[in-house]
Amino acid sequence: MYERFCHVTDPIHQTINPVEWYVYIILCSDNSLYTGVTTDMERRFRQHAEGKGAKYFRGRQPVRVVYLEGAHSRSSAASREIRIKAMDRTEKLVLISGRTAIPLSLNA
Repeated sequence: MYERFCHVTDPIHQTINPVEWYVYIILCSDNSLYTGVTTDMERRFRQHAEGKGAKYFRGRQPVRVVYLEGAHSRSSAASREIRIKAMDRTEKLVLISGRTAIPLSLNA
């Protein structure tokens, strides 16, 4: 069962490569943005499109993946997902565009 979640690179189990997790944002048919985590983006998008994924997609369809961030453990992906879900739409759009948001100051 242990090998199911990790790829063991040596017989003594000294070097282990954990499964890579991704954080993603999907643009939906109602123009909303859905954030989630997965180990397989193609499979997860297909599940959402078939109505077998999150309940969020009942009544709306996924249009396309607009943001994908890899190199996460399960724990770091879940933490990042929470931080992204706490963002407002404008902050998410800045993240998706790759731009850095610069706060405006009236004293500048």
